[in-house]
Amino acid sequence: MPPRYSYWTILAGGLPTSFRAADREDLLPTLRRLQERHPDAEMKWFQRGKLWESQEAAREAFQKVSDARGRDWRPGGEHKDPREAFKKNKRDRNQARRQQRFVRKHGGGPDREEPDRQRPHSVKRTGSNRPSGSNRPSGSNRSPGSNRPPGSNRSPGSNRSRTRRPAPRQAPKGGRGR
Repeated sequence: MPPRYSYWTILAGGLPTSFRAADREDLLPTLRRLQERHPDAEMKWFQRGKLWESQEAAREAFQKVSDARGRDWRPGGEHKDPREAFKKNKRDRNQARRQQRFVRKHGGGPDREEPDRQRPHSVKRTGSNRPSGSNRPSGSNRSPGSNRPPGSNRSPGSNRSRTRRPAPRQAPKGGRGR
């Protein structure tokens, strides 16, 4: 059985019949027999929901449609993107913003030959950002509570308060009250 979306079919009285085939030659004997009783019987090619005189006619019509449509074609109404104006405005705003950032960062336009350098290449950075001073003990010489104020009895990391809480009340013994 041929595919249901493209085939040769016989029309009798302007209405389609159930006679279908992939090749035209397969239906010719049936068409001749039907034309004896129905002189208006004819054979047509069905493809993409339409009846065509031949396969070539359907192919040409499809090529014309695809050639006529450009890259920006959209179905229905106006054949252009309704958001194109907004996209263009956004693109222009972003380009202007990028240009301003470039000028601020490099101190000139993109055609400058050599940008100003904040720091010469010969200056090396040290690996640590900490201040270098001998007033801070380092390594094992540091005691855990050395940075605490004097008189503090708590060990570091202790979250207990200095005051004791009262003992929790206990339920009366003996079950339910009388």
